[in-house]
Amino acid sequence: MPDTIIFYDIPSILPGNAWSPNTWKVRYALNFKGLPYKTEWIEYPDIKAKCLEIGIKPTGTNTDGSPYYSLPAIYDPNTKTAIADSYDIVLYLERTYPDTPRVMPNGTEALQSFPLYFYALGADTPLWRFTIPGTPAILNPRSKEYFIFTRERDYKSKLEDLALRGAEAEKEWKRIEEAYNKLDGFYQLSGGPYIMGETLSYLDIMLASWSLWIRFIHGENSDKWRDVISWNQGRWGKLIQSLEKYAAIH
Repeated sequence: MPDTIIFYDIPSILPGNAWSPNTWKVRYALNFKGLPYKTEWIEYPDIKAKCLEIGIKPTGTNTDGSPYYSLPAIYDPNTKTAIADSYDIVLYLERTYPDTPRVMPNGTEALQSFPLYFYALGADTPLWRFTIPGTPAILNPRSKEYFIFTRERDYKSKLEDLALRGAEAEKEWKRIEEAYNKLDGFYQLSGGPYIMGETLSYLDIMLASWSLWIRFIHGENSDKWRDVISWNQGRWGKLIQSLEKYAAIH
């Protein structure tokens, strides 16, 4: 058994702390592969310092041109490797621990990088309008302040002004339903509960993780979440339920 991997995630005020769709992708993969890991919770303002401390490279560029550091990230003491970005982390785990169950079956690594969820939603996806404005409400005070400042800087708008309301919200929510209908078409072609038939893969994990964001922001008893898990004969609720055994938070 390898030594315990350190998994860096962003906390919240929700039960269990975990909420970020990007970090959920890695948590699902770690649990599916049965690798020992321990979560270290990092508030938003501390992400850059933690990444610099353990030698993680930036994953992008801020609007002001400065390096952008993000989570999820891991530090693997078995190989002295520190890495960020959900896809890169999972690909690393696949290659480093080939004797564990695979979420990227051999020969599908390139396919698994395809953002199927956003392909279905389209480049002008309204999903973020239903999630980003509500995210500060589930964060701890320091992260909440940081999130609001950086997102309002990047979007050049107050977050409350980005939230959809009334007829516009109904119209854009319908577009999200249509995107799930498109995704359902792919799944029907597979003939199974997963995009690769009976085989769970990273594409399913990505879709489940982004869908969960709606539940975390709007609540398990919200109309929005009830919509998602009922669409397409309950396919998406069943998908997430099938991943429940890989949802432990260590």
